[in-house]
Amino acid sequence: MNKDFKFYKKLFLSTCSVSAFTFGGGYVIVPLMRKKFVDELHWMEEDEMLDIIAISQSLPGPMVVDASVLIGYRLAGLPGVAITLLSTLLPPFAILSVVSMFYQAFQTNPVVNAVLKGMQAGIVSIIADVVITDGLKVFKSKNALSICIMVASFCAVYFLNVSVIWMILVCGAFGGVFAFIKSRRGVRKS
Repeated sequence: MNKDFKFYKKLFLSTCSVSAFTFGGGYVIVPLMRKKFVDELHWMEEDEMLDIIAISQSLPGPMVVDASVLIGYRLAGLPGVAITLLSTLLPPFAILSVVSMFYQAFQTNPVVNAVLKGMQAGIVSIIADVVITDGLKVFKSKNALSICIMVASFCAVYFLNVSVIWMILVCGAFGGVFAFIKSRRGVRKS
């Protein structure tokens, strides 16, 4: 992939800014990445971004790093992986370095504790936005199978306390079977 310096710089800065403002875990990154790479930069389509997020959720390790690496690979191959990996890891490394130097002061500071509590409320609203937005897309697709899987997964995890890991494995198996069936139908039609 022959990309120029401006592209790599923009990729680095974009991923770095997303990483710098992703407080609260992996699900917070979904709307930030969607806004940056789909809405602002138009480097990928909405469905492609959702696929990348879904894959990164099922990979081991931090979802933020996995998603960034997948986006980097999709946009610029191996150089993109190196750029997005570095730009994703730099902000938390810098923040943790500063926090560790002043840990005692932060631990007992009521202002810092209040800011962290406020951030928790913001994180909850961002995650709720992702769930509502993506859930509505499934219902708008009117794909009965997808709707049934989504509702059954929610009920199994929430009401029956089934492990999320089992749900990921079961849904992954369903997805593999249905992709195989769909590909076989395509072969028969040709």
